[in-house]
Amino acid sequence: MSTVMTNKYITKRAAIFSLTVLLLAAGAVAYAAPVPFPALNIGVGTATKPNDVAVTVQIFLLLTIMSLAPGLLIMTTSFTRISVVLSFLRTAMGTQAAPSNQIILALSMFLTFFIMTPVWQQINKDAYQPWKAQQISQEQAMERAVKPVRSFMLSQTREKDLALFVSLSKLQRPKNAADIPTLTIIPAFMISELRTAFQIGFLIYIPFIVVDMVVASVLMSMGMMMLPPVMISLPFKILLFVLVDGWGLVIGSLVKSFE
Repeated sequence: MSTVMTNKYITKRAAIFSLTVLLLAAGAVAYAAPVPFPALNIGVGTATKPNDVAVTVQIFLLLTIMSLAPGLLIMTTSFTRISVVLSFLRTAMGTQAAPSNQIILALSMFLTFFIMTPVWQQINKDAYQPWKAQQISQEQAMERAVKPVRSFMLSQTREKDLALFVSLSKLQRPKNAADIPTLTIIPAFMISELRTAFQIGFLIYIPFIVVDMVVASVLMSMGMMMLPPVMISLPFKILLFVLVDGWGLVIGSLVKSFE
């Protein structure tokens, strides 16, 4: 009987204590000073000055260009060929996730910067610096900036691919390269880049296929048909790639292919 009374007493004291804590917390919240939060208003209002419209349009165009910048980097530079070749290399070696996609993309990006540096330096010299010094207008700067990029793309584009898109665009036969629109050159350049990348990828595959065939033949002759040949050939492919300085050969060939 005393045990039951003790338990009821403890339960009652615990309930009183919990109620007291809740009341104190409620009082603290009620009498505490409100925490200020910054206000953020985003809206479209009526412009009172022409400059307000100009600034709004400039911000909109800047955001649009920033969103399209990755696409422009892929379409008009050496990024496509480099990334495709490195992906072929990883698949041919059979290492699956080594190197990872982040490493391949980062290496492709910095190799693109390395290869495209002369083009960008020319753009900076002929277009950006004169425009910054207010020696030429914005339209003239854009025309000067496009010329080095067009020259780079035309030097890497096959005439067959260029003729294909000229015929698809239903334009008159151009007299020279200057008459071809830039929007016609870009897809032709990308097709040529993919073709060159697949050619290099085929050459990369050949030595690794030979290693796979030799390992599979040896395992079959030894009667070890239940053992996957990939488990044995993968270390040999990695060893072969390291011994011949594969990274130096692949990267050097990629850079020289743009000369």
